Amino acid sequence: MSKHRCKTAVPGTAHLLISLFLILAGHAALCDPLERERAGMIEEIRETAMAAQAPGTGGVIDDTVLDALARVPRHLFVPDSEAGRAYENRPLPIGHGQTISQPYIVALMTDLLDVTPGDRVFELGTGSGYQSAVLAEIGCNVWTMEVVEELGKRASETLAATGYADRVTTRIGDAYYGWAEAAPFDAIVVTAAGDHVPPPLVEQLKPGGRMVIPVGTGFLTQQLLLVEKLEDGVVRSREVLPVRFVPLTGDH
Repeated sequence: MSKHRCKTAVPGTAHLLISLFLILAGHAALCDPLERERAGMIEEIRETAMAAQAPGTGGVIDDTVLDALARVPRHLFVPDSEAGRAYENRPLPIGHGQTISQPYIVALMTDLLDVTPGDRVFELGTGSGYQSAVLAEIGCNVWTMEVVEELGKRASETLAATGYADRVTTRIGDAYYGWAEAAPFDAIVVTAAGDHVPPPLVEQLKPGGRMVIPVGTGFLTQQLLLVEKLEDGVVRSREVLPVRFVPLTGDH
């Protein structure tokens, strides 16, 4: 969970009551000047979800997911040059041809995973670390792998600096084969698009687990898929909505 906290100094008894009122009224803004921007981002996510009406959501993102996004300092997960746009409902470049996903897409994918505190989650493609932080805010234990070494190192540092390292384990490498020693997982999230669902990830998904993954060979043909492994081991999938993700890199 995020360890950001804010403390208010108690005014001296000689202060006028009106001064105390003004201090308390302005406390939230002084403690977290970006709180209003995050609140605006959450409202945009709600509106986008209602307009998109993604199957399985009814146009609504669960409040648990939105509360998690509202607590994660997204401006710390983007390059300094993009910090001023961090709470816009749009993807942003993070270097090496990669992006931090649009907040609505992060919210939707997290919602589709249907995770609860204590769940074990594997993430293919750490990127900036933002998706991992959102899952950690919900209370999940996350194993995340990034093939681009510089991005992986930066994400690990950011996750540690923002207080999420106790719930997020990072690794640099090709995540196509998953993380066998940490499997099985309650949920798997893939944050880059390939032309198929990696079989090793399906194997590492628990019965009753869910995977959310973009699949397609080009920006105009990608579909976000929800893959479910039923309790009897049968795997089924369905398309959720068209998306645009950067392509998977690595041997596959």
